[in-house]
Amino acid sequence: MEPNLVLVGMVVGLDYENPHLSPYHEFQRFKHHPSVSAHLAGGRCISYGARALNEGGLHAIPKLTFPGGALVGCSAGFLNSVKIKGSHTAIKSGMVAAEEVHRALEAKDPQGSDPQGEWQAIEATSYQSAMEKSWVYEELSEVRNCHGAFKHGLLPGLAYSAASAFLLKGREGWTFHNRTPDWAKTKPASECVEIAYPKPDGQLSFDILTNLSRSGTNHEHDQPAHLKIKPGMESVASKVSLPLYGGPEQRFCPAGVYSYPEAEEAGG
Repeated sequence: MEPNLVLVGMVVGLDYENPHLSPYHEFQRFKHHPSVSAHLAGGRCISYGARALNEGGLHAIPKLTFPGGALVGCSAGFLNSVKIKGSHTAIKSGMVAAEEVHRALEAKDPQGSDPQGEWQAIEATSYQSAMEKSWVYEELSEVRNCHGAFKHGLLPGLAYSAASAFLLKGREGWTFHNRTPDWAKTKPASECVEIAYPKPDGQLSFDILTNLSRSGTNHEHDQPAHLKIKPGMESVASKVSLPLYGGPEQRFCPAGVYSYPEAEEAGG
């Protein structure tokens, strides 16, 4: 990038087995690899960011419509996980949604109301089929087997993904289906080796709080919590996640917002 800028990142799938793994610290360690550090040495870190990628692709696209609304862009899972790009598919899905909503509105009673005069929500169901006929589904179909190929290992996965994405273009007569959710692939902490990450050197690698200050994130201290625990599952964190899996929430968040106060007080 110009002028003399380097953009470096890492994507970690949530199907990893070892609950001790920390995506943030894996990225910090990654920057010390000779092939990467050669581009960063002598430079200065000017920004940091992290986000969750909805990378399920063609296999994970849900029902796209509901009365009064529709799912478009990344919320529907139109990200091309091989390219790690989704802006183009998001724009296209928005265009298709607008066209189908317009058609649905035109087909409805011009008054848009029921006999009592109350507004009734429309469901533009044709948006689903229109998207399935668009180039977005065609593009996602070309890379539908890339992620699944890695269940056979790193090298076989790389080889198959390259052939599928660039040579076969998704024309294989088969599809790799992922029938196990990511969370089910996590092993108990007792079955895995704890990972000792090197301390940040302050030049290529940094602690979370330092990088968080570079992210531009700003929240009001009294703003409502945006994460809610489902009713009836209040004890899962303390009775299942922490004792069985070592509380991986403390490590998989790149901003370090999850913690177990009881464990901290006990020196855990």
